Amino acid sequence: MWTAYWFWFAAALGLGILEVLAPGFILLGFALAAAVLGGVFAIGGPFAAYLAASLPITLVAFAALSLIAWLGLRRIFGKPEKSVKVWHTDIND
Repeated sequence: MWTAYWFWFAAALGLGILEVLAPGFILLGFALAAAVLGGVFAIGGPFAAYLAASLPITLVAFAALSLIAWLGLRRIFGKPEKSVKVWHTDIND
């Protein structure tokens, strides 16, 4: 089941819907990773065959893609503007 492209596209859709309900780019990285894996399995090829070899390999790829997507989104959108500013020096120094 984890090798079916429709499963990953459905997971991406579900995570995207949950992201709309809980905004903050929390689940968007997971949704993008699921969409990429769905595309990989839809296209096929040797990389898809390697990912389909076992569930742990697929989950590690999903985790790595999620991390890359989250870091990319963090770089694009940055920190929220209303976040707390941390001072590393004292004003009296």
